[in-house]
Amino acid sequence: MNANSVVRGSVPVAAAEPRGQAGFWALIATQFQGAFSDNVLKNLVIFMMLGAGLTVAEKHRLGELVGALFSLPFILFSMAGGFLADRHSKRAIMVGVKIFEVMIMLVALAGFYLANLPVLLACVFLMGTHSAFFGPSKYGVLPELLPKRRLSWGNGILELGTFLAIILGTVTAALLAEHFRGRHLWSGALLVGLALVGLTTSWGITRVPAAAPDKTFHLNCLKELWRSLQVARADRPLQLALVGNTYFFFLGALLQLNLFYFGAEVLEVSETKIGLLNVALAIGIGLGSVTAGYLSGNKIEYGLVPLGALGMAATCLALLVKSLQLPGVMALLAGLGFFGGFFIVPVTALLQHRPPARQRGELLAAANLLSFVGVFAASGAHYLLTGWLPFSPREIFFAGGILTLISAGLSFWLLPDALLRFVLWLATHSLYRIKVLGRKNIPGKGGALLVCNHLSLVDAVLLQAVVDRPIRFIMLKSLYEKRFIGWWARATGAIPISSELRPRAMIQSLQTARTAIENGEVVCIFAEGQITRIGQM
Repeated sequence: MNANSVVRGSVPVAAAEPRGQAGFWALIATQFQGAFSDNVLKNLVIFMMLGAGLTVAEKHRLGELVGALFSLPFILFSMAGGFLADRHSKRAIMVGVKIFEVMIMLVALAGFYLANLPVLLACVFLMGTHSAFFGPSKYGVLPELLPKRRLSWGNGILELGTFLAIILGTVTAALLAEHFRGRHLWSGALLVGLALVGLTTSWGITRVPAAAPDKTFHLNCLKELWRSLQVARADRPLQLALVGNTYFFFLGALLQLNLFYFGAEVLEVSETKIGLLNVALAIGIGLGSVTAGYLSGNKIEYGLVPLGALGMAATCLALLVKSLQLPGVMALLAGLGFFGGFFIVPVTALLQHRPPARQRGELLAAANLLSFVGVFAASGAHYLLTGWLPFSPREIFFAGGILTLISAGLSFWLLPDALLRFVLWLATHSLYRIKVLGRKNIPGKGGALLVCNHLSLVDAVLLQAVVDRPIRFIMLKSLYEKRFIGWWARATGAIPISSELRPRAMIQSLQTARTAIENGEVVCIFAEGQITRIGQM
């Protein structure tokens, strides 16, 4: 049977047709429940630890342990989860994972009843394992449940549900910690009930065949990861996007863990209000992501990345102010999340767009694994800052701000085009208003030559601002050597040319432009004056 058909009974039917909306909504419900329960259990264990009468140092070590235990399974088992999702029916994998979750929550129920922290920590690790195996199947099954024209919509619904589950799970954990203090058997019973609900909804996911039943398992996941990362070797923006994605998850995990201690030790507020701090951060990320998508228009606007980095750094540094009360802290956290959305949306889009189509899945899997390496490293960084260096929660925010400033400066140095696009984005959203027609005529990938007329040097800047691909301009050597224009020209890889030099030098410039196009780059020549015999276009 070929890849374009599936069998119901003995009659092949087209796989391109949707398999039923009911199966899709069952997946959404199952994913929502899993993400909700993940966050309830993880955060509830942290809240219980905060109220357990431990020393400050012990609370910090246990909080770091919770973060590490939840992220470690993603590093260990993500590649195995991807293998199972291809080798077997994704629906079967998801049902099996939900059965596993019911067993985990029964163990957690015993842990809550006995108030046994080691048992609960083991359950946090097991729930991370549950999510590591569930993730590849949930993303991989979407193209099998929805037609291509509905795939973006389906991904949006899935991510929105996950985002809401994280917010509600964080708030619910805070409420349970405060209202069931000392009698968390009820919290465990709730989690068991939710696991049973998730198992029930998983049965409603549409049955799908195995995608690659003859696929073999490679035990050396590091070799697989290294092979996937080779995709980015020759693409510096893609390399920096991988680094930026990992750093974002590292910083987010570090600051989210720090929030628990910031609320308990600095603001001295209840568990519920600590939950509200997390909600402010999450809502900010959601609003920032939506706004970044709107401001980007119909292109990948990676000029927003520097703005996001600078905004995150500024809000982190502002949290060092000692006179801040709960409302001010919540406002700054919302701002931190808002600029975080500006940072991560273009980075994610670059990861999805720049890899070759045949290698895109491999690279995205590697990026996902590296993001949880960042989350795991955040626990180690927190230990270093609070155990070896006597940093208070306020000072950890300050350290995050300084580190983000350094990272932004390094990215500007390695990829000056990002800084240039940031300046262009500011200009085209303040001094200029540009109406763009025919953007779809610019190829998304591959070499291209733009030939156009213009009135002033500003035209080159405006053209760069409305195209989301780097453009190498052919420009007069006399302009290329000017101080300010020369910096911009070198940053964008402009190709100098001069009619005053020997013909061999002109041919070399044209050959450089030709080679750039053959290598998949965009080259632009402003043809004016002498391109035709009479001096007109």
